Amino acid sequence: MPRIVQDARSFRANAAWGARDLVEIEGATARLHWTDQPYRWHVNDGAELFCVIDGNVDMHYRIDGGEHVVRLGAGDMFVAEEGDEHVAHPVGEARILVFERKGSV
Repeated sequence: MPRIVQDARSFRANAAWGARDLVEIEGATARLHWTDQPYRWHVNDGAELFCVIDGNVDMHYRIDGGEHVVRLGAGDMFVAEEGDEHVAHPVGEARILVFERKGSV
């Protein structure tokens, strides 16, 4: 049976980076996250698609030892390939749709 998600822009979890699992597709998951706190520097074990649904997020990432930052707003996306080191810092509250390998960090 289809599911309709109409609260993506107002979803709020009990804790920073809390998530609602939306769907699993062939070993990958789509999760709706809410946060008002930075995550932690990490490297995923596969590709990750990060889409801001609501709010703004400063995405920090490293290339050849240098740190870069890009501000993402609603509708903006960040694609991290396997091995890309990154960390998300919301500016206030943010809601983010993340597609990644099931069980990834």
